[in-house]
Amino acid sequence: MGQTASIPVISSGDAGLVTLTRNPVPSSPVVGVFGGYDGMPLRYARWEPTQGPRRGTICLFQGRGEFIEKYFETIADLRRRGFAVATLDWRGQGGSHRHLKNTLKGHIDDFAEYDKDLMRFMKEIVLPDCPPPYIALAHSMGGTILLRNSVLPGSWFERMVLTTPMIAIDQKRLTISSSVVRAYSEVAAVAGFSHALVHGGDDGPDQNAVFERNILTTDKERWSRNKGVVDVAPELGLGAPTVGWLRAAMRATAGISDPEFAKNVRVPGLLFAAGEDEIVSTRAIEEFGVRLKVGRTILIPPSRHEILQENDTVRQRFWAAFDAYMGITDDAGAIVA
Repeated sequence: MGQTASIPVISSGDAGLVTLTRNPVPSSPVVGVFGGYDGMPLRYARWEPTQGPRRGTICLFQGRGEFIEKYFETIADLRRRGFAVATLDWRGQGGSHRHLKNTLKGHIDDFAEYDKDLMRFMKEIVLPDCPPPYIALAHSMGGTILLRNSVLPGSWFERMVLTTPMIAIDQKRLTISSSVVRAYSEVAAVAGFSHALVHGGDDGPDQNAVFERNILTTDKERWSRNKGVVDVAPELGLGAPTVGWLRAAMRATAGISDPEFAKNVRVPGLLFAAGEDEIVSTRAIEEFGVRLKVGRTILIPPSRHEILQENDTVRQRFWAAFDAYMGITDDAGAIVA
């Protein structure tokens, strides 16, 4: 996986988690910041399981614009299943370092930066203090990062579960062909507009959208809960991506979409696609799943993009498949619901 100089974990009160009455922090967290590949502070949190038998550690990886607090419910669900949980805010979002002066712009120069931060997270936070085996649970952009890791020799992960991984951006969202979008991002970045917002984007936090116009979830309570976190802690919010982020994303997804890429995936995986997704391409996920040698795809037709933030019916379908895949049963031998 390559060698880098060790960067110590830093304890910081500023890395604390935001708690709401309807979104309480799961009990007994260990929270702090660690140095990313370039020493910039990235926020992390980890938890021990609340029930046995102990099954190892779920490494939980967010999508673009998300933050640790958004996954408190999921973290509690995993701990009850016997998993320790470790997670981080990717650079440029949540409580982690943001590169630009306007911190609401979602920016990255290259997905290789995420790759190197993943390495630091595993070496500094997970491997020293979290029990194996390690299973990745990643959403959207997090899925892109984990897929990039899955073709490398010596991956840390025994399995990966990916919800609506960003293998390709949904064509309806692009409005024009992906080749034109990629050309636009390449030319604009070279012309010096890498830090500019994408055409039509603004720097208002995504969570400030009106529920009736949101395309992430059909569940108003969970949508309101996530918006409530940003209302009390606006520094966790994020606006539209920059041209630089778009260029990096188009390059990353082009690599994953190559027909040969899936054949080289080494980590067994369970991929979930959402039938009503307007963010990433459901068709691209299904086609990728067909090419996988060590994985399969499950389609949840009524779900929008954020399966883990969806209504109870959708979430129950996810957890039923997750439990079956992980071999989780109750004392009577039945799969946990």
